[in-house]
This record gives sequence, C-alpha cells and structure tokens, in this order.
Amino acid sequence: MIDLTEYGEFTTSWCPGCGNFGIMDAVRLALSRQGIAPHRFVYVSGIGQAAKAPHYIRCNGFNGLHGRALPVAQAVRLANTGLPVLVSSGDGCSYGEGGNHFLAAIRRNVNITLLAHDNQIYGLTKGQASPTTMQGHVTKAQPLGAPSAAFNPVAVAVAMRCGFVARGFAGDKDFLAGLITEAMRHDGFALVDILQPCVSFNKVNTYAWYKERCRPLPEGYDPTDWQAAMTTAAAFGDEIPVGVIYRQQGPSFESRLPQLAGEPLAARRPDPAAVARVLEGFA
Repeated sequence: MIDLTEYGEFTTSWCPGCGNFGIMDAVRLALSRQGIAPHRFVYVSGIGQAAKAPHYIRCNGFNGLHGRALPVAQAVRLANTGLPVLVSSGDGCSYGEGGNHFLAAIRRNVNITLLAHDNQIYGLTKGQASPTTMQGHVTKAQPLGAPSAAFNPVAVAVAMRCGFVARGFAGDKDFLAGLITEAMRHDGFALVDILQPCVSFNKVNTYAWYKERCRPLPEGYDPTDWQAAMTTAAAFGDEIPVGVIYRQQGPSFESRLPQLAGEPLAARRPDPAAVARVLEGFA
C-alpha cells in the first residue's frame, strides 16, 4: 500500500464542494490500495473541469483535446503495455465531443479505464445542457428546458457488451474507490460512470438528490447476466443502481496483436537497417 501523500497535494481551480474532489480522493485510494506508485501509471484527460484531474495528482499525465482523450490513452497503452492507464473526462467530453471515440474504445477493448465525471451539465463553459442532462432541465442556455432525451452511457456500454461497466457516486468515496480498483484489474476496456454533483451550475442533481436515489446493487446480483444488466442499466429515476452492472471477460485488443507480445514497444530499440529497407521500397 502506498501512502496517500506520495500522490502530492495541489491547489485546484474547482469550486468548493465540487464532486471532482470526491473522485480525486477515490482515485488516490484505488491507486494506494493497489500499491501503484505515481511514476507507475498514466493519467490521460481531455478538456473540461474533470480533465484537470491529472494536474492535481503526481503522475505521468497528458491533456488531450476536447473529446479526444481516449485515442491518446489507447496509444499510450499499446506503446507501453506494462503501464496502467486511467482516463478522466466529463460527460460532455466523453459522451458528446468524444462520443465516437467512446463507442470505438468499447469495440477495440484496449486495456484502459475510463472514469467519466458525469455531472449532467457542462461545468467548464458555465452550465449549458450536456448529453446526460435530463430532458426538461432548465439552464441559462435552455430556458425552456433541455429538449433532447438524456444519453444513458451505461445502457449503451452494456448494449455493446463492454467488458466492464460500473456506475458510482462521488459522494461515496470508499465505494467508488472499490469500483475503480475492480475496473483497473479488468483486462480490457472498463467504464466507470461517476455521478458527480456540480454545485455551481446544476441545482437539480445535487448531493442530496443523488443520495436519495443511489442504491447499491442487491446481494446476489449477477453482473454476467447481460439481460439483467440491460434492465439495470436502463434504470435512472427514483432509484439509480450503483455498482458493477455488467462484466464479461473477452480478449483484449493487445492480446489480438502478435507484434505486441513480449517487451513493450516503448522499450524496444529501432532497427535502422529494417527502416532503411522499408524506405527503399518507396524509392
């Protein structure tokens, strides 16, 4: 177990009470419990308040473009299969601008973990509706209420038979740390959709709102039962199931590429003669 102080202490630009603090604490707990030192993992993000997470922890970090964190994270993992890779990205970044990359990541099944900070609003750009904003939710940009139905990323991931699909709540750090740990130990793409209050711009989906509705999955729930997982994933209202909703083990993308066997690509020395031969083929 790693002492939590190893991950550093940083001044953040998040609002007091932001759900991102709970997620940050849960990530540190998950890393500490697994004995993963700061230099032994990579934290990738896009753009947004959630995407600032790698700034506030000692790690190997990378900020990508808005919605483009997943392609970078997959490239990092394929280049160095010995490093755990985490992705922090908001609901707008993951499911809006990056929606196509989200679907592709599920299909590819590269061994990375997506922590989607899902506050059901665009927090960085001052509170307009995001893909997961509930229909009818009034914002400054949608004064008549959000006209579109909310995107359910958990149901979409289960429908695509994503290898690991979980939902957590930023207000329950210990439970969330357990979900993140399980996700990181899964061999393949893992999604943890994290319900995260935005205290400044979302006055509907508050800590109290989530605490009243979030319910751990019942004892005996079978996350390998796809049909039951689809029913569970679709539930989002008076009760919101939290926990590991669906899990199946299939071959990861890395295991299907023979050129990745053995020493990680990042540690291999290039063969200048082989490169020259390839270049000569274009002469």
